[in-house]
Amino acid sequence: MSEGFRITRLTGVTARIVTYDWAFPRENAAAIAAHWQDRIRRSPGLFDGTVLLSCAHSVADGTARVDLFAVRYSTFTAYRNFRVADPQVANAFAAIVPWTADGAVLLGEMGAHTANAGQLYFPCGTPDPDDMRGNRVDLAGSAARELAEETGLALPEGAATEWVLLDGEGQLAFLRPVRFPDSAAALDARIGAHLRGEAEPELARLHSARSTADIDAARMPGFVRAYLADAFGSRS
Repeated sequence: MSEGFRITRLTGVTARIVTYDWAFPRENAAAIAAHWQDRIRRSPGLFDGTVLLSCAHSVADGTARVDLFAVRYSTFTAYRNFRVADPQVANAFAAIVPWTADGAVLLGEMGAHTANAGQLYFPCGTPDPDDMRGNRVDLAGSAARELAEETGLALPEGAATEWVLLDGEGQLAFLRPVRFPDSAAALDARIGAHLRGEAEPELARLHSARSTADIDAARMPGFVRAYLADAFGSRS
């Protein structure tokens, strides 16, 4: 355990779409609608699309298996912000953790127009229908897509396929650490050029972490702090 998260190292992740009868949207329809109206007043660019949440998961022989079901983004944000305790439902997502050749981990600072402005994340997002392949969900592809969209980076050839699962706070964070053959300064320059070419980039800028001293309790969500504490703590 680290920062309240259970950490499990994996060799693979598989996910599928299932039908799940979730009581939360039915029982809280009016509160969800009011919450969403408040959100879009503050952030008019938010889109109430479809996202995929987990209703079950298991780990066996180093492989995680996840069942996902579809909900509206407005329902998901209300569920998250209301802090409803439902042991069956979790925000399951995948992310690339970019490690540089000189030992830094890169994180993006979310832009002022985003729902999590100012927070420091690995490039990631809740999976959606773009990640569906029939009744399967491509979490590895979701992580690579988010990385490319937010930073302009493609995975280096031969990148390792190990995963780290962080389970806690109603989240299942499937993190794939990938070592890039570039220094932190070189990657920062490449990503900076990508951001300057975007009309409305999701990230404002990049930050790097090189030790537990760089963990920012105010701006890093729990799963990020837990990963960095474990990764850098194991090297000390």
